[in-house]
Amino acid sequence: MPVKRVVEEVKPKYIQIAERDADRIGKKIWMNEGSGKIKNLTVWNRGENFASLGIGHFIWYPAGKEKSFKETFPELIVFLQEQGVDIPTWLQKTPPWKSYTAFKRDEQSADMKELRTMLVNTIPEQVQFIIRRLEQALPKMLESLPTEAQRTLVREQFYRVAQQSAGVYALIDYVNFKGEGTSPRERYQGQGWGLLQVLENMRGSDNVMAEFAQSAEFVLKRRIKNAPPARNESRWLPGWKNRIKTYTAQL
Repeated sequence: MPVKRVVEEVKPKYIQIAERDADRIGKKIWMNEGSGKIKNLTVWNRGENFASLGIGHFIWYPAGKEKSFKETFPELIVFLQEQGVDIPTWLQKTPPWKSYTAFKRDEQSADMKELRTMLVNTIPEQVQFIIRRLEQALPKMLESLPTEAQRTLVREQFYRVAQQSAGVYALIDYVNFKGEGTSPRERYQGQGWGLLQVLENMRGSDNVMAEFAQSAEFVLKRRIKNAPPARNESRWLPGWKNRIKTYTAQL
């Protein structure tokens, strides 16, 4: 997969990938998020107050709901419009579902089928959207750190991962999976679980991707330990670990 290498700083659009590679990465992310099933492109998980849409399960909150996690689906819609994708009018407004029950009731509606068709047909564009998030992630992560030593560590680990054969996939998948790690709202007991925290926990072993995967697992286990017991986040750990294993496999 062709990658324009980073020299000193992350510049806009420094990651360049062919459409066929974007399609392959997208299908791998889709497998991670939704087992590669079309029905899993439109999901509302029980116990959550938002819909999860697309290969990256981009979050879409109904109007008036507290946004504990970063909302990304409206940003995806704007990005797809910029790419010339014809977006149904109803997707340019607030979600038509106010609850899990309303969403489930609407799953087989014409609008929902239209949404799934659009999402199936825009896999490479969704990957490019995730790449844009990655391109914006490093500057945001560095700005959030108080010392030069911390910034140097995170910068070096980011570059080390990005230069591995599966590194770009791992970075964009994780930043889509658990975010940049810079939002103060995305914390349990003061500790985050995003890409920033994964890179901070790395120390520079020779096996870069194995270390990245081990660090990701550590951060996610810590999240589960710190989470409110009522959320029962340990139920997600087996799936999270399976996802992390893909970071050490050939793309």
